[in-house]
Amino acid sequence: MSYRHQLSPRETASLRTAELRSSFLVENLFEPGTIRLVPTGLDRAIIGGIQPLAEPLALLASDDLRADYFLQRRELGVINLGAPGAVQVDGEEWPLGSRECLYIGRGRRDLSFISASAAAPAAFYLVSYPAHASYPLAYAKLEDANAVALGNKLAANERTIYQYIHEGGIPSCQLVMGFTELAPGSVWNTMPPHTHARRSEIYCYFDIPEGDRVLHLMGEPEETRLLWVSDRQAVLSPDWSIHSGTGTASYSFVWAMGGENQRFDDMDPAPLATLR
Repeated sequence: MSYRHQLSPRETASLRTAELRSSFLVENLFEPGTIRLVPTGLDRAIIGGIQPLAEPLALLASDDLRADYFLQRRELGVINLGAPGAVQVDGEEWPLGSRECLYIGRGRRDLSFISASAAAPAAFYLVSYPAHASYPLAYAKLEDANAVALGNKLAANERTIYQYIHEGGIPSCQLVMGFTELAPGSVWNTMPPHTHARRSEIYCYFDIPEGDRVLHLMGEPEETRLLWVSDRQAVLSPDWSIHSGTGTASYSFVWAMGGENQRFDDMDPAPLATLR
């Protein structure tokens, strides 16, 4: 586990490129045959990447967590970004295909992650927040998600938002999670941009073609900064920061939020004319 502290706007404004990347960008989230967890100061979120090979990988509580097991006081959302696999929860196995979602509530003890084939491993992306209550385990396929079409081709931001864990969908304590897929030829996400004063947000970009990149915009609207992001890398977005971007090709990204509420539309707009 490699902790990421939350920085203030004043601290962030003085960072050089390498410091900005080490503070907000998680580059090596997926490594074959390993579990990587990154605890953060963003509403106590933990993100993780699990890529099993021939053997299952068990998610345990490290000493840093001060818990008997990982979900003793937490909830967890999982989206598979790779080939088919499965998640075993307290002895029950849940197959998880590409882009499918599994919500696991507080109190579940034994968690193991499995790839259907070591030659074509699954890539389980995890987001976990503290939980004050236990909600039922829930599995969702892509067709179960609430699909919301946004943008248009002329603005190069035609995209579909797939909502899994949200109000009206899979219930949770505070986790909100899903993913956005840009249409072919569209490259802009989250335009016009906004901030969330009542919660933080984390993006994990995926399906970025080899050799292409996403330019992720962050920072206060009047003090923007940028991060060049590769496939399966994550960006931590504090409540004061915009989270928008454009790519050299179409791509997708998992978004996850935690904080005071679960209203998807609780946003504070940052009009384009105010950006600097």
